[in-house]
Amino acid sequence: MSVLPSRLLYLCLHFLVLYFQLQESQQSTADFRFYIENHTRNPDDLSRKQVRIYQLYSRTTGKHVQILGKKINANGDDGGKYALLVVETETFGSHVRIKGKESEHYICMNDKGKIVGRPDGRRQECVFVEEFLENNYTALVSAKYKGWYLGFNRKGRPKKGSRTTQRQQEVHFMKRQPKGRMDPLEEFRFTTVTKRTRRARRLKPNPKRN
Repeated sequence: MSVLPSRLLYLCLHFLVLYFQLQESQQSTADFRFYIENHTRNPDDLSRKQVRIYQLYSRTTGKHVQILGKKINANGDDGGKYALLVVETETFGSHVRIKGKESEHYICMNDKGKIVGRPDGRRQECVFVEEFLENNYTALVSAKYKGWYLGFNRKGRPKKGSRTTQRQQEVHFMKRQPKGRMDPLEEFRFTTVTKRTRRARRLKPNPKRN
C-alpha cells in the first residue's frame, strides 16, 4: 500500500518539473522575439550605420554641394566649412543620409521634388540610394520617391526631382576628400625598385661613416 502513494508523488513531482521547464522555455522564446523586434526597429548606431566625412563635387558647377541650413546649393568651395558632409551609410545596402557638418541639417526631398534642409534626418524623405555610374560619378536617387534624383543646375540651384533622370549631368557627383586631407588609401604607396635604384643606393655615401 505504501508503494502506490510514493509512485503517485513521484509522478506529480515529475510533471511539476516539466511544467516549470516549459514555462521557462516559452518565456525565453518571448524574450528573444522581443529582443529581435526591438533591435530591428531601434538598432544602435554601431550596428546600424557607418559615418564618413567627404565632399560632393558637382559635375555641372565644378564646385561642391553645401548645406547652409534650409537652403542647399552646389556652389561650395573646396574645403569650405559648409561643404563638409557627414554621410551616414546603412550597414547593409547603399542607403545614405547626408548631413552638413557645420549646419547639422540633412538633405531631404519633399513630395513636390524640392530639395530642402531639415534638422531631423530620420524621415524617409531624407534617405537617398547611391547609384554608381560607369563614368566614375555617383548619382543619388530618393529612397521614397522612385526615379527622383538629387541634382543642381549650372547656377548651383537645386533641381526638382520630378525633372531629373540618371543620364543628366546635373545629378552626377564625385566623392572628394576635404582640402588638405589625404585619402587613407593614398597613404600606402609602393615604389618600384629597379637595378638602377639599387645601384644608386649602394653608391650613396653614408654620413655616419668617417
